Amino acid sequence: MDFKRKEEIIQKAEKLINKTNGYVYITPVQIAGIYAGARKKELKQIEKLLNSFRKVEINEEIGKLAGEFMNKYRKSHNVELADSLIAACCKVYRFKLWTLNKKHYPIIKGELI
Repeated sequence: MDFKRKEEIIQKAEKLINKTNGYVYITPVQIAGIYAGARKKELKQIEKLLNSFRKVEINEEIGKLAGEFMNKYRKSHNVELADSLIAACCKVYRFKLWTLNKKHYPIIKGELI
């Protein structure tokens, strides 16, 4: 990702945090994705970033809904388990999802930022 794109994302994130008075949430799935791509030298920055988010718990209701999403969209939209779990969290908790990969979320099309 180029520097200009990173700056744009940071600016959008700051606006979102201000707009929601800091009520920005992250799921364990997203946390896992961040750590999966992390370099050792980035770990302190990542921890600082993650500490600024509120965490969402994944429970049985979310697991069931994610399975239903997988069943419905896996073949037609190539939706994977991680995307289904994130989408199910958004549905259950009534959150909007901020993503750069909108095509991965046909489940929540009207609720994307």
